[in-house]
Amino acid sequence: MDSLEGANSGKRESSNPQEEEGKEQPYQQVKRFCSIRYAMAIMIHCCNLIACTQNFSLSIAIIAMVNHTGQSNQSNVSTNGYPDATADTGVPVYDWSPEIQGLLLSAILYGSIITIVPSGYFAGVLGGKKIAGFSMLICSILNLLIPLAADYGLGYLFVIRIVQGLLQGMNYGALSAFWPKWAPPLERTQLSTIGISGMILGTFIAILGGGFLCESPGWPSVFYIYGGIGCVYCIIWFSLVYDDPINHPLISECEKEYITSSMSEQANSPSWSLPFKAMIKTMALWAILVGNVCRFWLMSNLTTSLPTLLDNMFDLNFEKNGFLSALTLLTSWVSMTLGGYIADFLLSKKILRLITVRKLFTFLGMFFPSLFTILIPYVDSTTAIAFLILASTMSTLCYAGFVINPLDIAPRYASFLMSLATAFTLISGLISPVITGYFISQDATGWKNVFFLSSAINLLGMVFYLIFGQTDVQDWAREHKITRF
Repeated sequence: MDSLEGANSGKRESSNPQEEEGKEQPYQQVKRFCSIRYAMAIMIHCCNLIACTQNFSLSIAIIAMVNHTGQSNQSNVSTNGYPDATADTGVPVYDWSPEIQGLLLSAILYGSIITIVPSGYFAGVLGGKKIAGFSMLICSILNLLIPLAADYGLGYLFVIRIVQGLLQGMNYGALSAFWPKWAPPLERTQLSTIGISGMILGTFIAILGGGFLCESPGWPSVFYIYGGIGCVYCIIWFSLVYDDPINHPLISECEKEYITSSMSEQANSPSWSLPFKAMIKTMALWAILVGNVCRFWLMSNLTTSLPTLLDNMFDLNFEKNGFLSALTLLTSWVSMTLGGYIADFLLSKKILRLITVRKLFTFLGMFFPSLFTILIPYVDSTTAIAFLILASTMSTLCYAGFVINPLDIAPRYASFLMSLATAFTLISGLISPVITGYFISQDATGWKNVFFLSSAINLLGMVFYLIFGQTDVQDWAREHKITRF
């Protein structure tokens, strides 16, 4: 006689491993920071870091690559510093119009949107090690070829950047597949934020290091160094990274048992089939997607448009722009890392329930950035800069909120869902600068309208998640085993 899982299954469905108060997990005293699972988080952190240095290398180097003669009327172009440095070092410069520069910089983003969701799906079934490793290796090799491609012509450079985007989309999607296997429920937030925060630190290093490298020895060194580091790191990646703790040769039996036993109540086994109809009907999933779109709408305006904003509103020069952008990234990296630690501390000490933690950090990461952004047009330049830094910094607390929520509601499909959420985020990042440009071109109050609209959209995402967000594993994400007796 066939039957679904019995009463024990029903009991399991009504509880969450992170919220069971009387249940003491075995091997809970396994050391954290000297463990293989934290080493894995650091490896993923470094992978994200390297990917972002390669992603933003052209954004930094293009200032030195372009001959700005005759373009001094462009408010977002520096007419000193980098061109003089390139002239001294003897490296080539190119006559690329602002439109061509914009297309070159956005090419990698379009490529990423295409592959990030499929790679998240395949990595969830096949594992993320090989997909992430090979995509990073090929992307690093292409990074080394960018100076040569620029000499050969724009067509070659466009092709390389688009292919890099395709590969980086594969990389980002594949990295999400590690957390359902490696992150115990009570350490899930901290481990995942450690890994994801590599993107922020990578952007910081790209901005800070790229400026120095462009001055000496010249802009080609940006691509050679970041590409070379990526190639070397791939050797380390393939040597030390494994898709799950069971197959890792260096992990202790104690830690292996701790990880596997802590996730024994959750359905983590991969599946080729995706319950699309059930997913579409799940408001908890839509809460995550809407939250990602609304949050990044605000953040893309504060980051992508930050140099223009500071120049137009407060007449800050290029050097100060670069410093403030780098400072914002550094404080955001610290905030994200600390946010993950505090969230898991609240869970492990049973101070707050999982759903409360996710919604608390979502509120903190969306309400206060909206508040600071609305106030920017009404304060002096120093206070406005402080509000900009605070808004960007506090926004990263969302990573301990709705951003990693797919790991709670559907660990079995977390890689696919996190990739899907990232794709929604990237689409938002493509649309919001266009709307921003429209408002700015209208009149002198354009920036106020940008801030009001961005803040309103961000608050809308916060309210939507607070209403519909959940942390219980969804029925369609469970394994329904059939037994015979």
